[in-house]
Amino acid sequence: MRDENYMREALQLARRAYELGEIPVGAVIVVGDEIIAQAYNEKELRKDATAHAEMLVLQRAAEYLGDWRLTGATLYSTLEPCVMCAGAMVNTRLGRLVFGARDPKAGAAGTIFDIVRCPALNHQVEVKEGILGDECAELLRAFFSDLRRDGRVGRRRSTRNRVDG
Repeated sequence: MRDENYMREALQLARRAYELGEIPVGAVIVVGDEIIAQAYNEKELRKDATAHAEMLVLQRAAEYLGDWRLTGATLYSTLEPCVMCAGAMVNTRLGRLVFGARDPKAGAAGTIFDIVRCPALNHQVEVKEGILGDECAELLRAFFSDLRRDGRVGRRRSTRNRVDG
């Protein structure tokens, strides 16, 4: 039940991302019984391909703790992390990862790759998957359905730089 409660917090963040036109992924980091960091995708907002919810929440947790090592922390994400995010989890020595939906195109916690549990690396992350997985997957399906239908979602707009002259 505890994992579900924290995943519901991550889902709320994912819904916020959806409203802003971001791919709806939310993440929280918990130490003990306290949420110490939270984030949602901000790739479009920041114009930064690395602004995934997981990357942002790892940065915020490290800042909060004053240490890059997150050995006692659990990261809850609505979507299985990609290779970049999984690598960051290994590098921060994250203790535990809990995710909702699998990512059949980029999943790096067991679906395509298993970076977080790779025995060749210097750290492995404990993984629990499928927590509120149907809700997490449905939110992503709805987002991409809206995107295909309307060409945009939420407040997302074309932001290409234009040169007038």
